[in-house]
Amino acid sequence: LLAALFAALLAGCQAPGTESGDPATNEPAPSTTTAPTPSTSPSPVTAANTVEVCQAVDRLIIAASRKISADSAAATERELTGEQITAQLRRTLAKLADQMRGEARRAQDREIRTLVTSTADRIDRGSRAARPTAWLDDTFTGIPAVLMRDCRP
Repeated sequence: LLAALFAALLAGCQAPGTESGDPATNEPAPSTTTAPTPSTSPSPVTAANTVEVCQAVDRLIIAASRKISADSAAATERELTGEQITAQLRRTLAKLADQMRGEARRAQDREIRTLVTSTADRIDRGSRAARPTAWLDDTFTGIPAVLMRDCRP
């Protein structure tokens, strides 16, 4: 279940033709494509750092997904109880929500700031859910698709 979740999250977080870089270092991967041609009619709503903020949010979600997957595998080896696994998952989700709020504060585009903040709020609710593993399956897996669609210039 978590392996499938992780694969879906990785696929959903990255726009076609982009690489997310190494989430451990939080550095973007070097681009192998040419710079985009400026549009003749730029959107007045899009702020200068929208792409940067959205890519940072993608990296945060990927890193948290990897941590959840690794923690799940390690829980079996360490024979953690259900309560310990739940507490670990809650901490990871709460940390992700806090990090996303930090990115939202950096966003210069009000719509992107609102999108990332509301997503962080959803993740925070998941960290407090009675069954956060069920919340992951029901809600978290849909978040990358929404961000991929809406978090862009």
